[in-house]
Amino acid sequence: MRRTLRRTVAAVAMALCAAVLPVPPSATAEPPPAPAEAAAQWIDRDTVVWKGARHADAHLEYGAEGGRRIRLTPGVLTPAERAAYPHLKNFPAFAVDPRDRGSARAALRDRLVAVQPDADGRRVTTGVQIPGVLDDLYGANAAEVPLGPVFRHGRPTLSVWAPTARTVALELDGRTVPMRRDDASGVWQARGTRGWAGKPYRYVVDVWAPGVGRFVTNKVTDPYATALTADSARSVVLDLADPRLAPKGWAKLKKPAAVPLNRARIQELHIRDFSVEDRTSRHPGRYLAFTDRRSDGMRHLKSLADAGTSYVHLLPAFDIATIPERRADQARPGCDLAALPADSERQQECVGKTAARDAYNWGYDPFHYTVPEGSYASDPDSPRARTVEFRRMVQGLNGAGLRTVMDVVYNHTAASGQDALSVLDRIVPGYYHRLLDDGSVATSTCCANTAPEHMMMGRLVVDSIVTWARQYKIDGFRFDLMGHHPKANILAVRKALDALTVAKDGVDGKAIVLYGEGWNFGEVADDARFVQATQRNMAGTGIATFNDRSRDAVRGGGPFDQDPRVQGFASGLYTDPNPSPANGTQAQQRARLLHYQDLLKVGLTGNLADYTFTDSSGRTVKGSQVDYNGAPAGYAGAPGDALAYADAHDNETLYDALAYKLPQGTSAADRARMQVLAMATTALSQGPALSQAGTDLLRSKSLDRNSFDSGDWFNALHWDCRDGNGFGRGLPPAADNKAAWPYARPLLADPALRPGCAQITAASAAYRDLLRIHATEPSFGLTSTGAVQAALSFPLSGKGETPGVVTMLLGKLAVVFNATPQRQLQHIPSLAGKRYALHRVQARGADPVVKSASYEKRTGKFAVPARTVAVFAAR
Repeated sequence: MRRTLRRTVAAVAMALCAAVLPVPPSATAEPPPAPAEAAAQWIDRDTVVWKGARHADAHLEYGAEGGRRIRLTPGVLTPAERAAYPHLKNFPAFAVDPRDRGSARAALRDRLVAVQPDADGRRVTTGVQIPGVLDDLYGANAAEVPLGPVFRHGRPTLSVWAPTARTVALELDGRTVPMRRDDASGVWQARGTRGWAGKPYRYVVDVWAPGVGRFVTNKVTDPYATALTADSARSVVLDLADPRLAPKGWAKLKKPAAVPLNRARIQELHIRDFSVEDRTSRHPGRYLAFTDRRSDGMRHLKSLADAGTSYVHLLPAFDIATIPERRADQARPGCDLAALPADSERQQECVGKTAARDAYNWGYDPFHYTVPEGSYASDPDSPRARTVEFRRMVQGLNGAGLRTVMDVVYNHTAASGQDALSVLDRIVPGYYHRLLDDGSVATSTCCANTAPEHMMMGRLVVDSIVTWARQYKIDGFRFDLMGHHPKANILAVRKALDALTVAKDGVDGKAIVLYGEGWNFGEVADDARFVQATQRNMAGTGIATFNDRSRDAVRGGGPFDQDPRVQGFASGLYTDPNPSPANGTQAQQRARLLHYQDLLKVGLTGNLADYTFTDSSGRTVKGSQVDYNGAPAGYAGAPGDALAYADAHDNETLYDALAYKLPQGTSAADRARMQVLAMATTALSQGPALSQAGTDLLRSKSLDRNSFDSGDWFNALHWDCRDGNGFGRGLPPAADNKAAWPYARPLLADPALRPGCAQITAASAAYRDLLRIHATEPSFGLTSTGAVQAALSFPLSGKGETPGVVTMLLGKLAVVFNATPQRQLQHIPSLAGKRYALHRVQARGADPVVKSASYEKRTGKFAVPARTVAVFAAR
């Protein structure tokens, strides 16, 4: 993920012994200045770790003037503590004096610092990180208490976990209601009446905020909110089980048959992109657009479903922090964008002026995790509307034959500390976010990283997912930056979903699919803090991770190349070279292309680690022995562990990547063919595959590599081919693309690169034919490495294989991927005498070119046209 959050709201300026000295109550005394950092970490009731500390006199101080003490003595981490906190194992450890352990709960609700004299006897202080000790003291009991609004016989109880708060009150519809604290769990509760239903509320939390060094009184919304007023100003007491929130037919919603993850074919889709420029939609940019069965967008989704697409993956649709929800507050570009030249800088400049106030964002800036985003609702001021209309969207997709996946972003929040967009950190400061050794919030995800390794953040993830599954009947979840979660947290999600049943919960939790980004980076990299939910670690769990290996092989290069013209298998490397020096010499191109073909072969198996084959050098290797930038290419334990894709919302669309990489003189028809070929490498692979919505229609974002905030102009889908594919709508926004403008400008100005209806409709139809083949052939649904090893082979792989061609045998099928600009013969002597013919779907299908593919029974030779994937079936 490479998105940068925009910010529309500025940050707010930021015991039982003689050792306990009498001081005035902290509420009435002025505290001394707070330390600028927090290098001490109180990891459980017995232990404090202090980076940089000397093993000498040390203690914790709390209270207004630091008069209350918790004594520390030099100690060592136990084996269990070292296992729980591997990143702290080499730091000095201190044991809490047993006589002072009883002071912990009081200290945690006050100003808290660690103190030690330096070599000269001067007082050295640092702040104290407290998540570990909070989990130790409160976690087990807090885990059993329902949080947020919980209804029983129509009467709500509101509960919030705030163990460090001095007081918490409920601000309900303009009046203040006291809340009761449970000392064992740290949960504050208020029980209400039926009259509370539908009322707006906030919590009033009086708590020490280390970031600003003082006690604050925060009026903050509920992290477990199930409904909100417009722009998230207040939570709303809402019972999601209220029959008035259920659309007609919701209780007996009939879903399409569940498709196991290893056979899933997924369309990734942004809710606003889908319909905002669809003239046939009655609800452009809204949830209800998915109920417009006769709109161009819904008709296209239905055609994909009929061909074999099984899921629609919605980009984040929970409450988004940076979109004004009311239409009247949403800014629009003030230029005549359509009148500007195709290679002009002015479109992006004009769009950029309103980007911070427009209706557009991908949504990777979560505000409230378990409430639908209000800007997609017909009436953002109605808390009920967004719930009802989200459910109607799910109904609409299910009615079109598509199950629904939701993109979820629990790895970070839009803000932390006392920021107006911060929720979690203003209730329990310093707990929900992952802190670095100095106490600062980690931001490796581009934002304020959360810490699902902490019990209550991990619980929030599980509880939120279960709510979406039960109350909104979501069929799958895609975890953003899943590698920043502990593997145990994602497995806890799986366990909680598996416990849901139709009889008890209205959904079959075991049929819900899970996948995510298993990238390995940041402060958690290489299991530094816990066993991560990364590609390697998730193998064998049935939870898939995105496979970047085959993606890079298909496209060429990587997402961060300085020269975007680096070619790959489906973009002409060696066989149709462009003039970029970044591609290397002819010999280097050939060698790299053959290595890419090995990566593709591994990808076609489902990226299996233990699949054995002959690589392009003639060696017998396992998938795990094929190199991918220094890491094993194959990492999956079974088909279903790795998700294949050639493009997604991140980076350029597939069409735009090919626009950069194919020689500029490549015709529109040939560009369309290369697009289909690239999509075929995922559509015809073992395991799940994902495609960005519109890719089959040659979708372009005018070469924008990071369109998270680029507005409708660059992002909207165009279902009517007469509106083009989005290419040539001006130079892409400078923030993420200016370095590539010298490459982009001549392409955008070239009218030959803008496909017409002939190319757009042909590509889409050809792709649907591939989906039909996948859906109707059982051999694409193998479930184990052994089954794949027995059924799938690459008979021409080795020193003599053809650069630019991959030939695969799969059960009774023979598949030839010809990425070259010439017709190719693939001779498999072992098949001589056997009968093969072009698969009936392609033989009767939309692509006239593939129909010229042939097979010679006498010799076992397959002939496949240029830039074509042909599937043959044994007869």
